[in-house]
This record gives sequence, C-alpha cells and structure tokens, in this order.
Amino acid sequence: MPKVKTNRGAAKRFRRTASGYKRRQGFRSHILTKKSSKRKRQLRRPAYIAACDVAEVKQLLPYS
Repeated sequence: MPKVKTNRGAAKRFRRTASGYKRRQGFRSHILTKKSSKRKRQLRRPAYIAACDVAEVKQLLPYS
C-alpha cells in the first residue's frame, strides 16, 4: 500500500489536539476600527473544527 499524501494547505491551517482539531479564527486581519474590543479579544482564541467536519479533516491529515 503506498503512502497517503497529506494536504499541505490543511496541514498549515489545522492542528490536532486531544479534544479535536484547532483552527485559526477569521475576520481579524483588517477593518478593525469598527469591531468592538470584546469581539477582537474573542477572535484571538483558537476555534475548533465542527463535529460534522472532523471526518473530512482526518482524510486531509492522515498522519496527525
């Protein structure tokens, strides 16, 4: 059986943790003046992949 290739785009976006797959939050790169401090602060925290998408991410990252 040949090796399975890791999707390099997914490898840069998702990290495997004990509780699931961690991802970065969007909406934090520009036009920050109109966003509230609370909203920007909460966007700092990493988000997790939804349960319905975990199977797809596992396929993209076979060795994680």
